Amino acid sequence: MELGLYTFADMQPDRTSGKAINAQQRIKELIEEIELADQLGLDVFGVGEHHRAEYAVSSPAVILAAAAVKTKNIKLCSAVSVLSSDDPVRLFQQYATVDLLSEGRAELMVGRGSFIESFPLFGYPLSNYDQLFEEKLELLLQINNQEIVSWKGKFRPSFENLGIYPRPIQESLPIWLAAGGTPASAIRAAKLGLPLALAIIGGMPEQFVDFTNLYKTTAVNEGRDLASLQLGINSHMYVADDSEKASNEFYPSYSKMMNKIGLERGWSPLSRMQFDYMTSPKGALVVGSPQQVSDKILYAHELFGNTRFLAQMSLGDMPHAKILHSIELFGNVVAPAVRKALG
Repeated sequence: MELGLYTFADMQPDRTSGKAINAQQRIKELIEEIELADQLGLDVFGVGEHHRAEYAVSSPAVILAAAAVKTKNIKLCSAVSVLSSDDPVRLFQQYATVDLLSEGRAELMVGRGSFIESFPLFGYPLSNYDQLFEEKLELLLQINNQEIVSWKGKFRPSFENLGIYPRPIQESLPIWLAAGGTPASAIRAAKLGLPLALAIIGGMPEQFVDFTNLYKTTAVNEGRDLASLQLGINSHMYVADDSEKASNEFYPSYSKMMNKIGLERGWSPLSRMQFDYMTSPKGALVVGSPQQVSDKILYAHELFGNTRFLAQMSLGDMPHAKILHSIELFGNVVAPAVRKALG
């Protein structure tokens, strides 16, 4: 099982154009995080796309291109690219370029997006939320498999017999489909033969077993080899030297971030009691000592048989030094323990 990290590059918003001190610092820290993950032998680092004041990255490909020349082995992935409001041709070209810079380590994780700012920003109506994704995914997959492409669709201008360049070093870019638990997403990924990345950020992981089983069953019914399926689990995680320290350090930043989003979406405020329940052995939050975190990752693997686990650590206003220490514990202690347990 591959082990890695992903981030949305949370930060304190910069409100004045030309004085984006916080964004500049956060991006510098992000590159340090990716370099450290590479040095520790972690397998994957993903960077998300957002168009909000509290996130530093709106163009993951630019960050991953910078990381490509600073790292040697780690796979570099979007987490996610909001394909519905992007252009598949440009997206492919950007990640093919990252693949060239990284000598074959680029990946794409595409989804419809958990926030909606990119739709009005780039002129797409939310009423076409799913149709946009379906059509653009079809074009992206076609470009990934063919050098010369002809295209006719509803939402993007048509073209005939045009080459899409540059091409990646890899025969084709690995393209993951990101999902939050909607059954249609599992079915879509299975029918297309795409790896599936499932974000579990609330509730109990066991609640998602039916979802992953739907993915596997649909794939088998489509004639696909079950052993070849790639399934990723993405979770919020924080590792500290002991359990109490992990919870006490992570809770203030985590609850502040979740409550801000919750206020927008009508969620109830997150209490410390709820947080502690989520960090319990079978809860969704992977927070605790290295042993507890190892056990939780292995528990998820027992439930899902996943081939990849990605952890989102740098949430809210967590101090950079604490995140680096958490990454070190993940790479030096947790990852070896998980790999040994899985043989």
